Amino acid sequence: MTDTHGVHRSEDDTAGAVRPPRPSGGSVHPRRDRREQTRTALLTAAERLWAERGIHGASLDDIAAAAGLTKGAVYSNFAGKTDLLLALMERFTTDRNIDVCDELRAAEEDIDHTARSSPRHDTDDHARRLALLLVEFWLYGMRDYAAGWRIADWYAERRAQMASELETTGGIPPDERATLALALDFGLAFQHLLDPARVPADLYSTGKNLMLGRKQD
Repeated sequence: MTDTHGVHRSEDDTAGAVRPPRPSGGSVHPRRDRREQTRTALLTAAERLWAERGIHGASLDDIAAAAGLTKGAVYSNFAGKTDLLLALMERFTTDRNIDVCDELRAAEEDIDHTARSSPRHDTDDHARRLALLLVEFWLYGMRDYAAGWRIADWYAERRAQMASELETTGGIPPDERATLALALDFGLAFQHLLDPARVPADLYSTGKNLMLGRKQD
């Protein structure tokens, strides 16, 4: 082969040419890391604002500002509000099991007899925020048909995940018991948050064991 100056060079010469050194140390994909950090910041801001104000009470501009970003950053990572909402729901599924009542009960056990909160008392705030978000997700899906079926699919995946660990008991198949258990968790949590004295969070364990066919301790 011939270079730009007309000098013939063999393929071996070309192969042996000096190439710029590859960057060493640090992240191999800094752009991907920055994108992931941006997504995390937006999801965290959305979780807090939507729990505090409702999904219709906090715009994408509000979420971007709370994350210290611009609205353009939102649309660079999510197609819109529904896409951001579904990503947040997916993060719940990936990061933790959504047993709201279990979290509420754990928070109550962390409060000592002097009624002062332990260092982990923020669990209670987290459980309340999670319960509020689940209500918001449901309302959003009921009012927006396009989002509704996608949110319904999310619930279906949760039920299927739970049912995969169950067997038929008392003539009730796993998928039906999973549906009842999920309804019990959300419904009891909502009642407890409004009326903790008359609807104790530990009632969830009793109900869940009955629904899932587990033996009582």
